[in-house]
Amino acid sequence: MKKQRFTEEQIIGVLREQEVGAKTADLCRKHGISEATFYNWKAKYGGMDVFEAKRLKALEEENAKLKKLLAEQLLDVAALRELLSKKW
Repeated sequence: MKKQRFTEEQIIGVLREQEVGAKTADLCRKHGISEATFYNWKAKYGGMDVFEAKRLKALEEENAKLKKLLAEQLLDVAALRELLSKKW
C-alpha cells in the first residue's frame, strides 16, 4: 500500500480552510496537491472530525483483514471439497 503524504488531521485541516473561505485553487497550490485530490478528500472526509476520520481508517483496516480471512477460508473449503469429491 502506498504511503500517504498527509495525515487525516492535515487533510481535515485543508478542508476546513476551504470551508472558512479560501479558494480551492489557492489551497491546492499552497499544499502541493491537485484539485482532483482535493475533491477526492472532500468526498471522503468532508464534514468529519479528526476522531471520525481515525475511526473510519480503523474500520477500513479491520474490514480488509476480515475480507482476507474470508478469502482464505473460502480457499480452504474449496480445497477440502475437491479432496472429498475424489473417489478413493
